[in-house]
Amino acid sequence: MVERTSSTGAGSFDREFVAEFDELLRWRRDVRRFRTDPLEPGVLDEILASAELSPSVGNSQPWRWVEVRSPGPRALVKATFERCNSAALAGYDGARARDYATLKLSGLDDAPVHLAVFCRPDPDQGAGLGRRTMPQTLEYSVVMAVSAFWLAARARGVGVGWVSILEPGDVVAALDVPDDWALVAYLCVGYPESLDETPELERLGWQKRTDPHARYETR
Repeated sequence: MVERTSSTGAGSFDREFVAEFDELLRWRRDVRRFRTDPLEPGVLDEILASAELSPSVGNSQPWRWVEVRSPGPRALVKATFERCNSAALAGYDGARARDYATLKLSGLDDAPVHLAVFCRPDPDQGAGLGRRTMPQTLEYSVVMAVSAFWLAARARGVGVGWVSILEPGDVVAALDVPDDWALVAYLCVGYPESLDETPELERLGWQKRTDPHARYETR
């Protein structure tokens, strides 16, 4: 464990670290093109350990990580992706349909690690603190853990792709997890085939990043 110190005391970070962290945020990418090489031994455990540091409502820690190794469940997940992807394509027409058809939207074939991330709806941890009026904060907490996983992976040179074109119920059934577990993310994890400073969807003309000031308001 690396301990950082600064003139402002423990738990503070110098400007060099802040600049590096901002650079990490800029280089976080949704990766869809992976090398098939396996991860270095112990790397996935390190990334998961970092993700487990995430905050959660009432310290409930509602996330559940399921690594999908077996060919059968992987094939079922790929099948639901293909069905959903075909349906999504049918929802576009004209130039948008042509553009959509050219996008690579998953790394299911090449990524060495598949990780399904679920939310347990009523975890023992936390004793219900903080979620009586906003129960959805359980799933929000899982999303924060996914974000931490993503950054911890990128810091180690590992790419992550979030596959959202899936039927959650099909994934729950394919992985034989409890019926009340909610699928939050299906992640492809591995070493990127290449890196580019510009996100792929922006680079291919699907959607440019818009002005951040347009999303900020005061009341």
